[in-house]
Amino acid sequence: MSIKVLIVDDSMLIRRILREIINSQHDMEVVGEAPDPLIARTLIKALNPDVLTLDVEMPKMDGLNFLEKLMRLRPMPVVMISTLTEKSSVITMQALELGAVDFITKPKINQLNGMQGYSQEITDKIRAASMAKIKRPVQSTALSKVSMPRSDNISRKTVIAIGASTGGTEAISQMLRSMPKECPAIVIAQHMPAGFTASFASRLNSFCTIEVKEAKHNECLSAGTAYIAPGNKHLCVIRKSGCYYTQLNELEPVNRHRPSVDVLFESVASNVGENAIGIILTGMGKDGAAGLLTMKNEGAFNFSQDEQSCVVYGMPREALLLGGVDQVEPLNNMVEAVLQRLRN
Repeated sequence: MSIKVLIVDDSMLIRRILREIINSQHDMEVVGEAPDPLIARTLIKALNPDVLTLDVEMPKMDGLNFLEKLMRLRPMPVVMISTLTEKSSVITMQALELGAVDFITKPKINQLNGMQGYSQEITDKIRAASMAKIKRPVQSTALSKVSMPRSDNISRKTVIAIGASTGGTEAISQMLRSMPKECPAIVIAQHMPAGFTASFASRLNSFCTIEVKEAKHNECLSAGTAYIAPGNKHLCVIRKSGCYYTQLNELEPVNRHRPSVDVLFESVASNVGENAIGIILTGMGKDGAAGLLTMKNEGAFNFSQDEQSCVVYGMPREALLLGGVDQVEPLNNMVEAVLQRLRN
């Protein structure tokens, strides 16, 4: 059975390109198109689509306001279509908080051939969205009361490595909100394009107790700080002069991703070893599974998110099947489980 897709975009050109890409797939079809949210509202009722692609900036009602009403009244899988601007990146991060499953960027109108290069990314994300667990967004609650005993030795020696993809921005947000400022350094690979990770990190930093930042090249890792891999760059961890350092590179994508979770996990396995904790969160595909197993073989202790709390149970399942997972936890208990491991 085909995935029914409704395209909502004020650009006729973008609607046409998306329609051609989607209809070229054997397992999906465009059932309708809308130039604005008001028409989209009528088409949703009439066509009952499986997935909605939604432009961020549109006339009559912007994508963010429409998404908020949609997720409150008729939750469904939504993939945001975002332009690569600072304003759009901020709005896109807000859209993910409101319940959008994922987002893709669109090329500039004068790059007509560029959109075709996005074909696999677009269709992959629509497939992932069609399988996602959609829940009505809930109001943010106060930070969980979690703590860990003060230990400069633990904080200095340990590194927590986190990998995620579809649904990962909100899973990471939930985790980092609960992390105490005494926690070890955290390195994160979240599948996200260039231009969006800075906004993601800045937004997290505004409401977390720990510091959250987009990783830079050759930074000494500090306890109480989370480092997010920049879009389109691999993040690695190396050890030198008694300190762990970040290393960024633009080598070939791994598992079609840059940043790749496997690249991060492999570097942590080699340079942190038994002093590492690995965490694999919601996401489509298998990126991170092999790297997590390598971490385990080097003495690290690894967690995976359970199926029920994942938006898409792909990456954690692959890691579990491969044998790299020591403990499975629901997202709302992940931080406490990690800190309990550190206490022990």
